[in-house]
Amino acid sequence: TPGLTHAQIEALLPAGFDGGFSSLAWWDVRKPWIAQEMALLNRLGPVIAFPEAPFAARLAPRPDVGDPSRAHRRALALAAALGDGLLVPAGFEFGARDPLDPTGALATDLTQLREAAAFDLSPAIAVANDAMAQRAVRGASSPWRLISPPAAPLAVLIRDCEDGDVADLVIANASLERESHASGAALMPRTDGFARFEEPDGTVFDTTSSLSVPPGGVMRLHGRRPQPVLLEEHGRKGALSAARAQRLAIEAVSPAVDDGAFPVRRVVGESISVEADVVSDGHDSIAVALLWRPADDAGWRGVRMAPLGNDRYRAEFSLERLGRHLFTIEAWRDPYDSFHHAFSAKVNAGLDVSLEIEEGRILVASASATGEAGARIAELGLALARADAAVARDLLLSPRTQEILAESDVRPFAVRHPRMFPVDAERERAAFAAWYEIFPRSTSGDATRHGTFDDVIADLPRIRDMGFDVLYFPPIHPIGEKNRKGRDNTLTPGPDDPGSPYAIGSHEGGHDAVHPQLGTPADFRRMLAAAKDHGLEIALDFAIQCAPDHPWLAAHPGWFDWRPDGSIKYAENPPKKYQDIVNVDFFAKDAVPDLWLALRDVVLHWIDQGVRLFRVDNPHTKPFPFWEWLISDIRAQHPDAVFLAEAFTRPKIMHRLAKIGFSQSYTYFTWRNTKAELIEYMTELTAPPVSEFYRPHFFVNTPDINPYYLQTSGRPGFLARAALAATLSGLWGMFSGFELCEADPVPGKEEYKSSDKYEIRARNYGSEGGIGAEITLLNRIRRENPALRTHLGLLFLNAWNDQVLAFAKFTPDRDNLLVILVNLDPYAAQGCDFEIPLWELGLPDHATLHVENLIHDQSFSWSGKIQHQHLDPALPFAIYRLSGEA
Repeated sequence: TPGLTHAQIEALLPAGFDGGFSSLAWWDVRKPWIAQEMALLNRLGPVIAFPEAPFAARLAPRPDVGDPSRAHRRALALAAALGDGLLVPAGFEFGARDPLDPTGALATDLTQLREAAAFDLSPAIAVANDAMAQRAVRGASSPWRLISPPAAPLAVLIRDCEDGDVADLVIANASLERESHASGAALMPRTDGFARFEEPDGTVFDTTSSLSVPPGGVMRLHGRRPQPVLLEEHGRKGALSAARAQRLAIEAVSPAVDDGAFPVRRVVGESISVEADVVSDGHDSIAVALLWRPADDAGWRGVRMAPLGNDRYRAEFSLERLGRHLFTIEAWRDPYDSFHHAFSAKVNAGLDVSLEIEEGRILVASASATGEAGARIAELGLALARADAAVARDLLLSPRTQEILAESDVRPFAVRHPRMFPVDAERERAAFAAWYEIFPRSTSGDATRHGTFDDVIADLPRIRDMGFDVLYFPPIHPIGEKNRKGRDNTLTPGPDDPGSPYAIGSHEGGHDAVHPQLGTPADFRRMLAAAKDHGLEIALDFAIQCAPDHPWLAAHPGWFDWRPDGSIKYAENPPKKYQDIVNVDFFAKDAVPDLWLALRDVVLHWIDQGVRLFRVDNPHTKPFPFWEWLISDIRAQHPDAVFLAEAFTRPKIMHRLAKIGFSQSYTYFTWRNTKAELIEYMTELTAPPVSEFYRPHFFVNTPDINPYYLQTSGRPGFLARAALAATLSGLWGMFSGFELCEADPVPGKEEYKSSDKYEIRARNYGSEGGIGAEITLLNRIRRENPALRTHLGLLFLNAWNDQVLAFAKFTPDRDNLLVILVNLDPYAAQGCDFEIPLWELGLPDHATLHVENLIHDQSFSWSGKIQHQHLDPALPFAIYRLSGEA
């Protein structure tokens, strides 16, 4: 049979032959034809294989053989592994080079071949024959199947034996020079249920292991099919239970965070669009309703969901109150709509519908509801009962009848989703605000005098006039004296050094006290009122850490983790070290619940003073359960409280913090500088599911972070980063000095030299070279354009220059659409063509648009979708408002 086509072998099947010969000797251990041929020959009977072709050219002199011994051993191993019988041309075992004579004579005597041979495979042939004899006892086998892809480094074949309970696996290395590796995890799924094989020496090959196959190696393994997993039969009881099961399924509800485990975040006044897949068996119509309520209401409100096609439904509800809301989905088979659909079809086809009219009367009579809806249904039923056939037909076809019956409480096979999906409706400042950070002690204008709350009051007009909404303070509490830090984070403070405000607590008080040099609690409240009068809200830093002389260490030693020598390890956030700070231990012997309650009471204390915004320092280093409990407990009675997570850590941890209660989060924006980086990052932030719960807050700098980009960019870089932050996110912020383009670093670090964290600073905010006017303009544009109140509604535009970022921001109904371009190169002017999104306004590519330049207060027109922009470093951004066809 070698050399015959498949059709020729097929023709031999009726002839009664007992078997056939394989073409294995010509196989390159790569192409898939061998399995096809073996399957066909298996239908003849046992398949005899030979390691080299009888009476043809020998294996040894072939130019591709390399090591003759290795090639001969692989050929023998393959023939013995895949064949049911073995035919070995005489002299093969010695690597004979001259072909056999068909008359039976050998060109060279076997004795001479043996004496001259570099190897002798006689013992290997004996072992192969013995193994084949043992396999013959097992009986018939199925054909070999190739389960490795063509041209793979390893050829892997499998065949079942003994009614499919056992199988043989053959793995052959196609290379005679290189080792290859077989992965159990990759191969086992292709074996049709055999998850474990063993080599003759007992070595196991399964989904958790791999095999190393040497050059030219062939391995034959044996496997037994494992018993399937059998479950208890439920019989009659199971059938009865199944008949009571729901015929409708509600799936893929959105918006939802982890299938409703955590709340979706929205702002009061927003409408929230809810969608769900609802499927049922059969052809009957389905009715789907959205149910919602404020969490403190007992009764559900509802509205029918509209079909979108492909079994998807949608409806909306409005968030009218501050705080937690719940929604769920209910669905049922709609007998009235099903009847109307079938009845209308028959009427339109001109069929006799007298029987259907009677069915319609019965169906309406079965409907019921309470209140006014019930009265309408009863009136309809009475009208149908009195009507003749023609009038009844028209009544049953009437859209008004459908509307009335849609109010029926009769809902066959009704099912409600088991989950109540939470939504947190927060105040606008949770999603839209411009933050300005300042150290109150640095507001005196004199580096030798500690600032006070009165100094802050005097500075409020300047901050308000720049358009900021929030004035944020680092900790304002007493500062520890033990291990106090000196200027520039030194460990040798001078007598007048104020220390770091993050080393909270001294004999003057702890987290609920104010630093006496700032003023009194009454002064603080007066400052809060003044800020409110200026349209500013105060945000406080909630930093859960203590100076070594914080009152809690003496009063509550059981809240801390003491070392064997009686000391406490100081705080670290590598590579940073905080020798002036120690941390509480949330699970110390006396910490639960007393420490947790004390920390909650700190927040409540400041809420009582009038604070509702809290920036939380390093929340990712404190327990998740603590934050979930604390924020939930606070917001239960103070739903206007907003928590900002200052967590520069791994994205999934930042996401978890948002899920468990933080309304806002610091981000990686500080380190996203190139066009590709910004597009990739914003795409991540604006896509579900992250966009449903994570609100990014774009700080351009912080007291801890003096970005490398700004250290060398000069004024153009500050302008570009401010424009990006202010327009890409509804939340953006800056630390005092950014408007003056401060960038003097600690050499080699992203830190400010002469930082406010360790000394009192005095700034001249009226000095030239700052960007206060541009910041004021950006904040004004933000307030005037709803599209900039969120990071959502973002579309990046084609701009044919890698140094220019172009994007559109728009509201959901497209009534406010901006096109923004930013030059990312602080050193040179950049220009490019860019594409405006005419399609977002439903306009053709050649349309002419009315355009307003919001930077220069100019109006003009753009014709066509391709425009050009030049951006100079002196003003590296442009903002246009598009308002329809000109």
